[in-house]
Amino acid sequence: MRLTRFTHSCVRVDDGDRALAIDPGVFSEVAAALDGVQAVLVTHEHPDHLHADELVAAARRDPGLQIYAPASVTSSLAELGDQVTAVTPDQVFDAAGFSVRAVGGQHALIHPSIPVIANVGYVVEGAVYHPGDSFTVPTTPVELLLAPIHAPWSKVAEVIDFVVSVRAPRTIGIHDAGLSDIGRQLVETQVARIGGEHGSVYAPLPPGDSVEV
Repeated sequence: MRLTRFTHSCVRVDDGDRALAIDPGVFSEVAAALDGVQAVLVTHEHPDHLHADELVAAARRDPGLQIYAPASVTSSLAELGDQVTAVTPDQVFDAAGFSVRAVGGQHALIHPSIPVIANVGYVVEGAVYHPGDSFTVPTTPVELLLAPIHAPWSKVAEVIDFVVSVRAPRTIGIHDAGLSDIGRQLVETQVARIGGEHGSVYAPLPPGDSVEV
């Protein structure tokens, strides 16, 4: 499989014949991420993970496009009918021909005064893990972790602990639109150093670049 990263939290997975996108949000290059995909996985309802207008437009252009998301998201996309499927934690399903397992269930706590919403992470083909906005550790090993390195709900120590706990051989940073280049380097240096001590090689992937998985 080939994984292509877009700005912030959006990625695309394809193998030449099949393609799916995860979390095409408002900070991402949504048109490029969705071009030619057969399925979209959405972790939760926040706009940096879901550009609803662009996704609805893409689904209307392509009646075969399938969207998988928590019920809180699918209810807002009800106009798309059977193109939208609600998923629950621990559910296993096929999306664009890829095997997908849903992980977690709740968004990380931002502040006690802010309600906690649903968040479902996804493990694709048992290899690539996108946690959305959570630090839920999957119950089975993964090859590549997409680690959210900056968010209103996290601190660097938690990011490091997450990377160490998942113990994926490879880690790529996502969810970094709120960081300056200096801030990103500071976080990535510590994640790479400490994660590496526990067997996870951190490899920054600029938006638009791809890696093989």
